[in-house]
Amino acid sequence: MTRPSTGDVVAGVSVALVAIPQSLAYAELAGLPPQYGLYATALPALLAAFFVSSRYLQTGPVALTALLTFGALSAVAEPGDSDYIAAAATLALLVGLIRLFLGVVRMGRVAYLLSEPVITGFTAGAAVVIIASQLPTIFDVDPDGGVLAAALSALAEPEEWRWSSIAFAAATAALMVGGRHVHRLFPGVLAAVVVGVVVATAGGYEGSRVGDLDTGFIPLSLDFSWSNAPGLLLPAAVIALVGFAEPAAIARTYAAADRLPWNANREMVSQGVANLASAVSGAFPVGGSFSRSSLNRLAGATSAWSGAITGAFVLAVLPLAFLLEDLPTSALGIIVIVVVLRLVDVKEMSRLPRGSFPQALVGAGTTVATIGFAPRVERGVLVGIGLAIAVHLYRELQVTTPGERDHDTLTVRPKGVMWFATVPQVERSVREELATEHDLTAVVIDLSGVGRLDYSGAVALRRIMERMSAGGVRVSVAGIPPSVSRAVRAELENYESP
Repeated sequence: MTRPSTGDVVAGVSVALVAIPQSLAYAELAGLPPQYGLYATALPALLAAFFVSSRYLQTGPVALTALLTFGALSAVAEPGDSDYIAAAATLALLVGLIRLFLGVVRMGRVAYLLSEPVITGFTAGAAVVIIASQLPTIFDVDPDGGVLAAALSALAEPEEWRWSSIAFAAATAALMVGGRHVHRLFPGVLAAVVVGVVVATAGGYEGSRVGDLDTGFIPLSLDFSWSNAPGLLLPAAVIALVGFAEPAAIARTYAAADRLPWNANREMVSQGVANLASAVSGAFPVGGSFSRSSLNRLAGATSAWSGAITGAFVLAVLPLAFLLEDLPTSALGIIVIVVVLRLVDVKEMSRLPRGSFPQALVGAGTTVATIGFAPRVERGVLVGIGLAIAVHLYRELQVTTPGERDHDTLTVRPKGVMWFATVPQVERSVREELATEHDLTAVVIDLSGVGRLDYSGAVALRRIMERMSAGGVRVSVAGIPPSVSRAVRAELENYESP
């Protein structure tokens, strides 16, 4: 990389000041003590900067990955205990290895296998789950049950709410949302945290606070929970792919806006390195942050040095983390909610039903499954992938065969994808016509409207033609698509009806 510019320094520090409180909030969302959010920010952001393809991408804890982490680990150990923390580091290690492998073998584009309806539906469902998980924190209550049950219980018992906690949450939201109207670079999160700590300390706040934060250097370790590794492979693969969708979208968007090149494989490597760094730091899986990357660009970043400066700054201020111990946890809860609400693509969700009803069903089904399986939200992604495959297969099996008669000749024009499973539909349609119109002596199969014709479809079609010819009907093929392979063309053009 070239030498850092003044813009890189300003942007890196600005992002770090926002990342510090956000990382505390995301650590709690992931089920870990707050300081692990700082561990997941420092070295991952610092090391990823030397491999990134996008100059603006900021790496660290993010809401969706934190929720996926909580879902994957909730069945392994009790959130917050030593086994849980070790499993989180192991999960980060697996995610890092998977991403690094995909990047090295130049398979970064595998992330595109997740369709837009699946990503949109999962993001919407995850947003609901994340918001639900933060409601007890905002109201400062401790109900029993799972994520959704606890949220409903908290909403149903307003007499248990601590109004001072709600006031801190409201003030934090006001500073985060209103600050953007003052200036696009207004540090709303930082201002909210500073005000929250000062007021809580001076005013004798009695609600829940962040509590003790370790103030030493990152506890580097290779002590992973290997016994849990096999059971974490599937969640790690889901996080590796789903979690890459956000940084990939960020990088592509800014690369297009600034007419800059972007390399998916290189970005996958950078995200793999970041997760390996998080694993060694004893933290949890990380990804690219849309909000912090946006701030990085607006603050004047000119190179990837800004990300390295962010990580170095967080690393430098770790000994001062104790200053945040009096911060009300309700402020962290509302920070998560405000950021997550920006991830819900309402425009895309409303566009799906108008563009494609089957794809809208995929998105809606993914959303419902994500919410229903909470906190195991990675299962919602698997359901979405299954629905997407089912819709694809349904479309692949749909072939229409409009036809017209000219004297003793029937011309049929199939529309759709022709392969061995759909060709029989053409035969059935033709035979129905021949059965009712006995004076038909010739059939022309016009393939000009076929979207795709593979070799298996051509072989199946030729056999159908042979069977009809054996029944005394002259059969010919017309309009063979120019895109078909030479073998397919030879299979059909060389056929001569007796």
